[in-house]
This record gives sequence, C-alpha cells and structure tokens, in this order.
Amino acid sequence: MATVFAALGDPTRLKLVAVLCAGGAFSIAQLTAGTDISRQAVTKHLQVLADAGVVGDIKRGRERLWQLEPDAIAEAQHALARIGQEWERRLGRLKAFVESTPG
Repeated sequence: MATVFAALGDPTRLKLVAVLCAGGAFSIAQLTAGTDISRQAVTKHLQVLADAGVVGDIKRGRERLWQLEPDAIAEAQHALARIGQEWERRLGRLKAFVESTPG
C-alpha cells in the first residue's frame, strides 16, 4: 500500500489518475494534450504508477495505451476507510474519557 500512496502523492501523477478515471485507454499523446508536460515526463510518471499497480499499459500496434487498474485504487480506498474507522474509535474513547473526567 505504501507504494500506491507514494505514487498518488505526486500532483502530476494524481492528475494523470484523474484523467484515466474517465475510463478507457489513453495514449501518451492524449495524456499530454493541453498540458505543458513533456511526453518523456508523463512516461516516467506513468511508470511509477505502473510499478505501484495503479495503471497498466496495453499495446495496440505500435502504440502503447494506458489505463487505470481499479483494484489498486479500491485497495487504497479500503485501507483509508479502515484508518478512518480506527480514528473514529479512538476519538470516541477520548471524548468519553474527557466527558467522564470531573471538571
């Protein structure tokens, strides 16, 4: 999970994931259209995301297309939900303690 969160911690990679969330497979040219990011930079960012299991690539002829791997995102979402539940439990215990302490 740490590699997924580290990969998503970069603003450029997070933007790429947001684009890929639209669904389908996108070429590097499509992912760089309308941005000032070079194709080489996007390729490096996509490789970090791929190493974390967040995106995957498919080859169509000579073109390489990138798409979101939803399982990694779902796993990260579940991890954050578990962390949130633990914080809620701890905050509830703290609240109960503070309210029971004479004032």
